[in-house]
Amino acid sequence: MTRAVLVTGGAGYIGSHTCKALRTAGYTPVTFDNLSLGSPEFVKWGPLVRGDTRDPSQVEAALLAHDVCAVIHFAALSSVGESVSDPAIYYRTNVGGLMGLLEGMSRAVCNTIVFSSTAAVYGEPERVPIAETDPTRPMNAYGRSKLMCEDILRDHAAAYGLKAIALRYFNASGADPETEIGEFREVETHLIPRALMALQGYVHDFQVFGSDFPTADGTAIRDYIHVSDLADAHVRAVTALLSGADGGVFNLGAGRGYSVGEVLTEIGRVTGRSMAAPTGGRRQGDPVQLVADPGLAEARLGFQPTRSSLQSIVESAWRWHLRAHPLRNDIA
Repeated sequence: MTRAVLVTGGAGYIGSHTCKALRTAGYTPVTFDNLSLGSPEFVKWGPLVRGDTRDPSQVEAALLAHDVCAVIHFAALSSVGESVSDPAIYYRTNVGGLMGLLEGMSRAVCNTIVFSSTAAVYGEPERVPIAETDPTRPMNAYGRSKLMCEDILRDHAAAYGLKAIALRYFNASGADPETEIGEFREVETHLIPRALMALQGYVHDFQVFGSDFPTADGTAIRDYIHVSDLADAHVRAVTALLSGADGGVFNLGAGRGYSVGEVLTEIGRVTGRSMAAPTGGRRQGDPVQLVADPGLAEARLGFQPTRSSLQSIVESAWRWHLRAHPLRNDIA
């Protein structure tokens, strides 16, 4: 029998890609999701359990019913802007959700977890690329909630023997190379899918947040990592913990930054459609530049991004969006 891994938020963007990678690696992914943000049609590689991580009893029941050996925890809220305007829900959902999950895991005697963290814990970095040992000074409630979760995991590891790895993502992007799944939300906020949906006629208020950053073209710089590379890293982290490796915190990025302007240029090249770059004001809490030093993940987890060139990211995302959202007749 294959070993089962509970994937909270497994019906979401990164979670569903990770479920596919787990299945390919010989695990059985069990999606645990309340479907408030996830898509049930993305649950293709294992069973779906409807539940909320804030309820320890629901977590315990799912872990025991499927004889789960480890948990990958994605379920969370992740909009920077929303976390500034409504921070309370981020603490209730992200921190409260982890506490409920850990209580359920304790009851079911499951002590292995891989946690979805974020580069937002660094805030405005002192240097780039950013190493895991650099200061953590998050600029918004989203980043602070994730950093709190990392601290909770560290304390649980020291006190209760929890085996935990926290993976700090930079900008997850792209789509499954076979176009089985992709990035789809009712309210899309991420740059690449939002730009593509604007080209397809589904988004009418696309804008760039900030054109006055101290960068070469005035737009913010980010490290874009392909979602399939992220998924691979999660499988490696689970396998490492189950094999007796120590826990820790790891950056997941490509180690190369691109400005928003460069991304829009690549989108125009891949799609063959010229795209104006309307600008808006900076979002509160947005750093100028976030670029990862992924060396520790490479050394400890064997992580090497193979799909994270900007061309590969945009091409895979465009293929997915053409499948999921056909061009409207008035712009085709």
